Amino acid sequence: MKCSGINVFTGEAITISGNRTITSLEAASHPSASLPLLAPGLIDIQINGFAGVDYSAPTASIEEIGQSLHAQFKTGVTRLFPTVITGSHGVMTGALRLLADAKEKLPEGEAMEGFHVEGPHISPEDGPRGAHPMPAVRPPDLEEFKKLQEAARGYIKLITLSPEWEEAPRYIEAIVKEGIVASIGHTKATTEQIADAVSAGATMSTHLGNGAHSVMKRHPNYIWDQLAEDRLTASFIVDGIHIGSAFLKTALRAKGLERSVLITDAVMPALCSPGDYKLGEVEVTLHPPGDRVTLRDGDRLAGSALRMDHGVRNLTRMVGLSLQDAIIMGTLNAAKAGKIPDRTTGLNIGEKADLIEFEWNDAEKEIRILKTWLSGKCVYHAD
Repeated sequence: MKCSGINVFTGEAITISGNRTITSLEAASHPSASLPLLAPGLIDIQINGFAGVDYSAPTASIEEIGQSLHAQFKTGVTRLFPTVITGSHGVMTGALRLLADAKEKLPEGEAMEGFHVEGPHISPEDGPRGAHPMPAVRPPDLEEFKKLQEAARGYIKLITLSPEWEEAPRYIEAIVKEGIVASIGHTKATTEQIADAVSAGATMSTHLGNGAHSVMKRHPNYIWDQLAEDRLTASFIVDGIHIGSAFLKTALRAKGLERSVLITDAVMPALCSPGDYKLGEVEVTLHPPGDRVTLRDGDRLAGSALRMDHGVRNLTRMVGLSLQDAIIMGTLNAAKAGKIPDRTTGLNIGEKADLIEFEWNDAEKEIRILKTWLSGKCVYHAD
């Protein structure tokens, strides 16, 4: 691999060389105004599906999963955590087994850095439960975790659960000892339950501001409690639909840039034509122009249709973040939160050779991905 461009963090014209990792970083020999911008490849640690493929469906094919990866490469994503949501034990183990097969057999399967299991140990209550199917919600169970991890061949790296269950602290302690990131989400937990979860080892809040009651006490409540907890990093769905700019600006101030992560929470219809779809047994609608997914029998959101490059763009539009800080939320911070090795310091020697070359229109706040590099291999080249 060898590519030249403008380092998005420093503004310097550089040439990067390497194989699977970056081995050389030098001043560009012929800098020019036509050089693209260079940044680490984007990382999405919560994506339920993309381009017509549902990662929670054990009936998808390995080839279809590969197609969904290539669709994400076009958006600048180089590493992701395919996310399996609440379902029956059989469905969840089947989906994880399929993802493990795809990771090991697909040429670019390493892009699936690990798996995120969102549920089934979430709140059973309407509102916090979100679009997760109520009949499949159940308490934390370490024996079930072992079976899920066995099906996933050890690739589960992140688990979202609610601390409201009596079993939650012990469960969190156990999975953290196994190197799993424990994240709080889809919860109605009390102040004390959230504190107990953090003491047990929880380090994240999943899509903070969503998976919540539409009406709640002013204070205390589980959103304020998580915003105030400095030991929790928070992820945010920045599509302009799930949370508004005022909440996002306030949340980023509370967490600080260093504890804030951009995710998509995208579902299977993302990048598809508007229309009706099914996520497992759940019927959903992708509304025109293709940016909003709801349950078909109501107006409740059911994941997003966001893509990571647009998330970067939206951070600059919605809250005025610089391009550099927006990219940090979708790269370095995501790697730190998900414990992804060799992706936490940016464009430096020894880091994975995951890169994007792109154009940025500062006046319009528009981004265009030109090339995506995964472990030194070009996996996307714009026409």
